[in-house]
Amino acid sequence: MQLSRIITLKRVTVMKFGGSALGIDGSAIAEVIERIIQVRRESMVIAVFSAPLTNYEGKTVSMTDVAIHVGRSYSNSNPIEIDILRDIYEKIAAEYLPQSLYKAFLVDLNKFHKEVIVSLKQAAENRRFVDVTRARTLAYSGEIVMSYLMDYILKSKGLISDHVRIENWPIVTDDNFEAATFLFDDSRKRITYLKQLIEKNDIVTLGGFVGKTVDGIETTYERGGSDRTAADVAILLNDYYDTELDFEKDNAVLSADPKIVKQDLDYVNNLSYNEAKLAGMFGMKILDPVAIKEIDDNGLDIPIVITDMRSPSNLTRIVNHASEESANYLKIVTGRKNCAIVRIESLAASHLLAMLESDKQYHDFVKLSPYKKDGVEISRVLFLDGDYVRRNERHFRAFYPKLEIMYGRGVVTLIGDNMWKIPGIASTASSTVGENSINILNLDAQEETSRILIVVDESNVSAAVRAVHAKRKQIHGVKQS
Repeated sequence: MQLSRIITLKRVTVMKFGGSALGIDGSAIAEVIERIIQVRRESMVIAVFSAPLTNYEGKTVSMTDVAIHVGRSYSNSNPIEIDILRDIYEKIAAEYLPQSLYKAFLVDLNKFHKEVIVSLKQAAENRRFVDVTRARTLAYSGEIVMSYLMDYILKSKGLISDHVRIENWPIVTDDNFEAATFLFDDSRKRITYLKQLIEKNDIVTLGGFVGKTVDGIETTYERGGSDRTAADVAILLNDYYDTELDFEKDNAVLSADPKIVKQDLDYVNNLSYNEAKLAGMFGMKILDPVAIKEIDDNGLDIPIVITDMRSPSNLTRIVNHASEESANYLKIVTGRKNCAIVRIESLAASHLLAMLESDKQYHDFVKLSPYKKDGVEISRVLFLDGDYVRRNERHFRAFYPKLEIMYGRGVVTLIGDNMWKIPGIASTASSTVGENSINILNLDAQEETSRILIVVDESNVSAAVRAVHAKRKQIHGVKQS
């Protein structure tokens, strides 16, 4: 009976396209359309879109960053030009849409731009660009607009598509407006509308990053939240369809960040959920690790692929438990700067970390080995975002006034669920870093966590990553290419 049910389920692929996939001012939209058409040949498609990139003040940035800059300027009583928050979409529409669809899209665009204007006026009046004011500004100048526009463009190509209306938004969150948490049970109550769109169309477009409270008030996830939207949609649809997640990128997953390591990079063919979460947490831009965590927390095993959009045969598969047949036990070497180490009495640390995880839904920290000082056990906690610690230092000290913080730390991380099978890997990695005249401030190697952490000064992170990665193929157990 179970096998029969699986065979008859309609296949749905949730494809996520980030700003870099769309290109500057939508320059890669033709390639995005081609990828959607390719996947549609074998599956119904839900396409989740981030805000596009644009050139602003001499830099290539996301429209989300532009909107944040504008919003903060308004809150500081310095109103600046806001036409860019709509002009990019009008420019793309004029390039891709016939006159009839162009006019229809402008109706939506003008409606959204009015929402942005109202929100910016509120930011100026209240002298604060926070909460729902911020969420609405970002939503209606970014992801929501892009998802509507892409539907019109797909229609112009003769494809059977529709977009998820903001009035019927299926992603329900709590009311933490700038770092919302997905509410599965409340979202599931609103799934009927999305299922109807799926049954009537070949392609459905949806804006990432944005949620709504139970009362219908706009919220946003933290940065990288469009990945979470794609995962949340797959979670919601898993009981009704044969779902898969496809994150379209510039590359499949590589053995290190190509911006740091330029030579001898290998494609990583498969990762476990755990390996992918660790890689994202410690510096690799694969996908938001919270997206995988939400799938895992719901007890699901949804296939994920990271696809090189311009060469789709290059891909990395991410599954709950990766195959143990591969001899490449060391999958990834990655690095992260701007970290901080907090030293705090262990009992106080337990209360602080419990508060961060339960109340703040914050997980970007790692407990290192403790030590004793004057008979008191002191915990060392590595925070992967030094700016977060700076912003909350006063709250941290409320738990332990004698708390010590070391900023300017970086972490080099070796990742692989089966690294424990490589004899002496921790000593080899640490000696490699030392041979390059880099001082190791802390080494943390634990079999059960599938990672080895080497803490260094943040100025040495890139050099340490290159050194360890260069030694990869000399480490016993790594398959020679």
